[in-house]
Amino acid sequence: MNITLDYHKSGLEVSVPDENLAAVLNMRETPPLDDPVAATRAALQRPVAGPPLAEIARSRHNACVVVSDITRPVPHDIILPPLLECLERSGIRPADITLLVATGLHAPMDEEQLRETLTGDVVDRYPVVNHVARNGNEQADLGATSTGIPIRVDRRYVESDLKVLTGLIEAHFMAGYSGGRKLVAPGLVGVETIEHLHGPGILEHPNATTGVLDGNPLHEAALEIARRAGVDFILNVAMDEDRRVTGVFAGELDRAHRYGVRHVDGMVVASVEEPVDIVVTSSAGYPLDTTFYQAVKGMVGVLDILKEGGSIVIAAGCADGIGSAEFEGLLRRTEDIDAFIHWIQQPDVFTIDQWEIEELVKALKKGQVYLYTDGLSDEDARDCLVQPIPSVEAGIARALKRHGADATIAVVPRGPYVIPRVFPGQDAAG
Repeated sequence: MNITLDYHKSGLEVSVPDENLAAVLNMRETPPLDDPVAATRAALQRPVAGPPLAEIARSRHNACVVVSDITRPVPHDIILPPLLECLERSGIRPADITLLVATGLHAPMDEEQLRETLTGDVVDRYPVVNHVARNGNEQADLGATSTGIPIRVDRRYVESDLKVLTGLIEAHFMAGYSGGRKLVAPGLVGVETIEHLHGPGILEHPNATTGVLDGNPLHEAALEIARRAGVDFILNVAMDEDRRVTGVFAGELDRAHRYGVRHVDGMVVASVEEPVDIVVTSSAGYPLDTTFYQAVKGMVGVLDILKEGGSIVIAAGCADGIGSAEFEGLLRRTEDIDAFIHWIQQPDVFTIDQWEIEELVKALKKGQVYLYTDGLSDEDARDCLVQPIPSVEAGIARALKRHGADATIAVVPRGPYVIPRVFPGQDAAG
């Protein structure tokens, strides 16, 4: 069977043996909104929870609108114009509306990326700045969470009169779902805060995983940090596999986000009756698969349906290479994954991006990982602790050799945008 995986900007058609194919797991079909711009305006006027944005903004002198960086396919061209128009109509001048990019520890976006992500009209009319987690002078000290996590948040956000978060709600391999509170934490926090949010104490918790909010220590800490920093209003969207808007959710931070999560949960959970030997997947294509760092999400996202000792065959463009200098350096120094896990659990150890290797190790401990990419050399792939393959079909052939001619295969074409689950007694769905 020929199946198209999300891969870079063009997609990748691959052939999977029919006799081994157990399931193809996709998002459930959800009708896209006929007019998402009109739906955005309606959501601003009639939010899920709390007063309309215009009512909140009327008494404010300036605003900070938090936006996602280029690694998230947020439809800014749809949601920002109605939002910014609303703020201006409420009396806030364009010069007093700052768009703050929630980079977390990602690299700041340059002018070209800002125009691609936010549109040239927005960049030309409003101040746009990047959050820089490493710059402690730009962060306000807001104390600590109830569990002792230090709260350092971008001062430009904390000191603004009106605080608005935008974003996309999708499955997230550590926080359960993206959107909502994640735009503040880790989006706008400092390195010291991220060190705790992404430390072993949180990431090794069984609930710090895809599709789980309740009891997820990362979600709970991020929500507490966002509330401490202050959030007046959120505007989040959901999208289908073709990146068409299926829902707009606005209003109070937690209630509006959870309302959107319920919508997304009904779209993205896909099931198989029992775990499979081999999973063929992607890292969701551009812009998410631009680095190996981001590709790890595609590996971790399928672990629930993979048998112990199974094989993952993943395609990721990696056009921008491995990832940050810290991530790449740490990967190249890691040879023994058990020793690595022991090392990062020491109280005096912290290296930026160590958490992504911690997530990668979860995949490596469960089975073999084969990577198809145009962006890395075979040597680079091996330094990333995975096995390079010349094609997805070659990876499937190697996996079948490991598991036998009767091995079962599940395909997740959209990678981390889908939440694969095992539900015994149910037909494969997706």
